[in-house]
Amino acid sequence: MTAIETRPLGGKNPLPVTNFGLGTAPLANLYKPVSEADAIATVQAAYNSGIHLFDTAPLYGRGLSETRVGRALAGYPRESYVISTKVGRVLSDDQSSLHFDYTRDGVLRSLEGSLKRLGMDYVDILHIHDPDNHQHEALETAFPTLAELRSQGVIKAIGAGMNQWQTLEHFARHADFDLFLLAGRYTLLEQTSLDFLQLCQQKGIGIFLGGVYNSGILATGPQPGAKYNYADAPDPILHKAAAIQAVCNRHHTPLHVAALQFARAHPAVTALVVGAITPAEVQANLDALSALIPAALWAQLRAQGLIEADAPTPS
Repeated sequence: MTAIETRPLGGKNPLPVTNFGLGTAPLANLYKPVSEADAIATVQAAYNSGIHLFDTAPLYGRGLSETRVGRALAGYPRESYVISTKVGRVLSDDQSSLHFDYTRDGVLRSLEGSLKRLGMDYVDILHIHDPDNHQHEALETAFPTLAELRSQGVIKAIGAGMNQWQTLEHFARHADFDLFLLAGRYTLLEQTSLDFLQLCQQKGIGIFLGGVYNSGILATGPQPGAKYNYADAPDPILHKAAAIQAVCNRHHTPLHVAALQFARAHPAVTALVVGAITPAEVQANLDALSALIPAALWAQLRAQGLIEADAPTPS
């Protein structure tokens, strides 16, 4: 498999997207300070490497991510890349605070603010962002507003982005979504969402996978302080990650390389969305996607019960 390919968003939406995207939350100082110059260089390195899918949100740095993405891409043809941003949290005019708002007015104000920060006339994809405790409002007010925007050609696709799949499964059964952004629930460490992914595949709903390192442990390995679900990894997770890493070591494959390639192997997955804060990290991700992994590694993980028996693995 080549590192970057272009494919339709999903079975029912032909919007072309690259199968690897840049997640831009880290560029807004999510984990550590990132300079403006480094942020712009990272976005441009991704674009110049063939990554033409960029995911952002008002939440990320209270608009800083969107602002930096817009500045970085200002010199490139707008039709040559896909922008994915989010609604559901509205940023105040002075950008000092955010509040949940899934109303029609909230969705429209959120989009208006995103366009201003991005310096763009349109975005391609709008996700309903983290509606865990707002499922009714998301379906009854936010989604119809987005459907209207889609029918008018203002946006090209409607998604929802969450860290759990159960609500997304409900959305898949009750509204006409084009895609979902699922973070952390289909990874080399856990495959709890297999039935959900199969449902999306049947319905032609695209899947973007975020959080493929489970907040860090699949990138750093099970070292002290390794993160899982945005917190210190508990002992059972550390032990499982150590067992997976031992198999990877046996086959001379870095853990993060196996994690990236495993996540992208499911046929329901349209694209991975992975963060980076330097051009070198962008290149490291591309190198990981292109690395050769022996089939025996996947067979051994399956034989030891470290991945689900029916989880697809790279060919």
